[in-house]
Amino acid sequence: MKRFNLKLFKQFWAIAKPYWFSEEKWGARALLLLIAVLLLGYTGLSVVLNIQRGVLISSLSNQQEERFWRTVLLLVGVILIYAPLFAGYNYWRDKLGLYWRRWLTNSFLDKYFSDRAFYQITANSEIDNPDQRIAEDIKSFTKDSLRFLLIFIGSLLQVVAFSVDLWGISRWLVIFLIIYAFAGTLLTTGIFGRALVRLNFEQLKKEASFRFGLVRVRENAESIAFYRGEPQESNQVKNRFLEAYKNFKRLIFWELGLNFFTNSFEFITFLVPAVVIAPSVFSGELEVGKVTEAQGAFFRIFFSLNVIIDRFDQLTEFGAGVDRLATFSEYLESPTAAEEKQDESPTIEFGEDSRLALENLTLQTPNYQRTLVENLAVEVPAGEGLLIVGTSGCGKSSLLRAIAGLWKSGSGKIVRPPLEEMLFLPQRPYMILGTLRDQLIYPSSDAEVEDEQLKQILQEVNLPNLVERFGGLDAEESWAEVLSLGEQQRVAFARILVNQPRYTILDEATSALDVQNEEYLYQHLQATETTFVSVGHRPTLRNYHQLVLELSENEQWELKQSESIPV
Repeated sequence: MKRFNLKLFKQFWAIAKPYWFSEEKWGARALLLLIAVLLLGYTGLSVVLNIQRGVLISSLSNQQEERFWRTVLLLVGVILIYAPLFAGYNYWRDKLGLYWRRWLTNSFLDKYFSDRAFYQITANSEIDNPDQRIAEDIKSFTKDSLRFLLIFIGSLLQVVAFSVDLWGISRWLVIFLIIYAFAGTLLTTGIFGRALVRLNFEQLKKEASFRFGLVRVRENAESIAFYRGEPQESNQVKNRFLEAYKNFKRLIFWELGLNFFTNSFEFITFLVPAVVIAPSVFSGELEVGKVTEAQGAFFRIFFSLNVIIDRFDQLTEFGAGVDRLATFSEYLESPTAAEEKQDESPTIEFGEDSRLALENLTLQTPNYQRTLVENLAVEVPAGEGLLIVGTSGCGKSSLLRAIAGLWKSGSGKIVRPPLEEMLFLPQRPYMILGTLRDQLIYPSSDAEVEDEQLKQILQEVNLPNLVERFGGLDAEESWAEVLSLGEQQRVAFARILVNQPRYTILDEATSALDVQNEEYLYQHLQATETTFVSVGHRPTLRNYHQLVLELSENEQWELKQSESIPV
């Protein structure tokens, strides 16, 4: 258990430390100091309130009217100060948590999109649901970290402050409290610790899996409807929910035991203060109000010492979230197992030049279990086109992934221009969230293109009415839903004409278009200065390319001039 807690603390500190030593460190530390001062202030006032409550009861029992009203006025004054201190404490704590979340989210997003880590995570199932880890786990981490830290600091302050008060009433109560709370904490962490952390971790994972299944149904609703795949999808989602349901049943069983233990453990605190002080009250040594004062101080000290037991279920859930976030962070910052394996296995060498050439390239699948093509040597002349053909599964699209640097398994060398000078068009275009203008200039985010030029480009890709149809270039729609696949492919071609890349790589980028539209688009593409590589099945594509690379399933290849191939 000790080793487990140490590991969790190291994971927590690895995530938390960068913010507190970042460019925002002074503002964050100043806010934390302000919160600590407010905490200290209202903790001191809590002691005053507890003492005066005892005085109030004593004045009533002794029928001391003047003392009673003086105490009432004092309590009202303390409450008027206490309320804004407590409200300010909560406000600035949440504000600091928000600042921390903003910084940490941006930090994770920078790593997530750096070196195409998001693609590697999708390709390798080692990290599940990165969206949940960024959106939910970071939110919980920053919010709960501050909450628990300040709870522990506040508990320590209350133990010190109320112990001084209680020590003056009964030393035995203070000694009993320390021993009792320490024993209870050891029993709780020892019996329930590992089980609850593990079950909470599994619950987070299974709930995320259930939600992911529902999201997939929403994103693929049309395809599922066409296939009439409702029974299979329903069973799959129900099975994911059943896993979460079964784990939650185990979780609440352990929480039942925890609640039984903690409630039994806390029950004794209702009796002990009164029993210990009663003889002194009966003898007249202490006033009746001292019972109320002692009970108040006793409760405060007990629940401060008992903070781990009292919030153990929350702490275990928090610990599970820390573990998920730490695993994600380690994946983003250090080589994955797959990458380490690639370090030991041969990888493709990349060189940067103004030309595009494959030199003795042997391409394998990322797991090195299959060779797709062997000793491929081809150079694409500037201003000309290369068409890649072959049977399904022979590695055509995989070759494009290698050119893009997504796949590196194999040997040989790929010489290419900087990726900023290349544009890749997948078979199903990616439609971003944003305006029609954003769609056309993508992947650029700051290209300054006149409206008339964009409209002219839409004419060239045979989408002349698109602007009027949606009410202007600044219209925002769910473009993947309102545009047909053929229209999306033409929008993708428009991006070529807008961005003017030196090299364009097209993976069946006209598969949803008729032959006439395909011819229209490729004629415009030939009119530009871009050099393009296409993957496709239609014989008519050979009309627009000077070279044809034919791949076969037995790792062989053949390069031909397109005019020598009959259509």
